[in-house]
Amino acid sequence: MITQRPLKTVLAALVGALFVQAGAVIAADAPAAPAVEGQQVRPPRAPETKEQVERRLSSVGTLLESSSGAKQVEASGNAQAQAQRAKARDLHKQAEAAYQKGDLPAASRLLDEAAKTMFDGVRQAAPEQVTREKKQRDFDNRLESVKALLTAQKRISSEKKLGAKGAETTAKIETQIRDAQALAAAGKLDEGKAALDKVYVETRASIETMREGDTLVRSLNFATKEEEYHYEVDRNDTHKMLVKVLLEEKRASNPNLESMVQKYVEQAAALRTNAEGMAAKKDYEGAIKVLEDSTKELVRAIRSAGIYIPG
Repeated sequence: MITQRPLKTVLAALVGALFVQAGAVIAADAPAAPAVEGQQVRPPRAPETKEQVERRLSSVGTLLESSSGAKQVEASGNAQAQAQRAKARDLHKQAEAAYQKGDLPAASRLLDEAAKTMFDGVRQAAPEQVTREKKQRDFDNRLESVKALLTAQKRISSEKKLGAKGAETTAKIETQIRDAQALAAAGKLDEGKAALDKVYVETRASIETMREGDTLVRSLNFATKEEEYHYEVDRNDTHKMLVKVLLEEKRASNPNLESMVQKYVEQAAALRTNAEGMAAKKDYEGAIKVLEDSTKELVRAIRSAGIYIPG
């Protein structure tokens, strides 16, 4: 993971200044294309009030003079980036003049142009670094997901007593992860990410295969109910992990699915809490039953996304 991330801070500052504080909608330099029949046309932005323009004058001014973006442009030594900043400052001055004259539409438009111009300048200051940091973040995020899947694969393999066969699959996955990390370390982030994407799919398929077509066979040789309870805790943990790694991308792109899955997850969490309370009172038999119900809710969450696992 990158521990020093100046450009990430820059982008965060810009987003805050452009969209949160300023509320600006950046317009393209070119004139708007004519509407095409059947195409939705975005309605024009409502005129800003005097107070809104005043706030944006301040926030854009901060962006130009003291933000991380401004410091990045100063430190870059990039003539084009510095020229963009100078242009943005001039536009900001024009916006102030328009504001003083009471011409709020002109002031608003000039502030949009000033912010966009400064944003372009920051991008010119270190475009390669911005791109590389995004690629690194994408790689790191996928690596975290793959490692979580690997943990689930190991746990289920042990749970189902796959022995040498499970160990062989685990070793293959670990080798693929190391290969991807080696590519990233060599600066080949695109290739490393592609390798991780492949192992992600393969590991997920391995987990689904292990779970498919049969139910988990519980050992009948638990020494105590407490031991069986801890087994069920581990199984519940495995299913919680599966919800995360199998559904994360689907949930992010589908609000309706996210709502449905969250309902099951919350119910599972409530049941898990109840089971833990029973176990604390040494009622392991009752805790086991409630914990099984919790795991069933997690199974429902996964199935609601169209991924079948028994349970």
